[in-house]
Amino acid sequence: MGINKLATFDDFSKVKEKTDRFLLFKNSTTCPISSQAFEEFEKFAEDHDHDVYYLNVQEARPLSNDIAETYGVKHQSPQALLIDGDHVVWNDSHWRITYSSLADAVKK
Repeated sequence: MGINKLATFDDFSKVKEKTDRFLLFKNSTTCPISSQAFEEFEKFAEDHDHDVYYLNVQEARPLSNDIAETYGVKHQSPQALLIDGDHVVWNDSHWRITYSSLADAVKK
């Protein structure tokens, strides 16, 4: 299915219109922990038929901050969020973002 990049509020709105449940990865382009977590996210996306998106916090800071505020989840980077409707039903950050943690999250 592939990973789709989000950069704008409009991008995020289109995703919300298209699907109710999706994974979002907030990535820092300068953090080695983010790089490792993003590799896990990519492996998961290759193996699973699930809607997955990411944003780079340096490029989309206003969107990243808005998501944190809207969903009441403290911003972290890297961070993975499973959004279902108007709620974040799972999130994790840093080294806890692994292939298996992502796979477990989408089973819930």
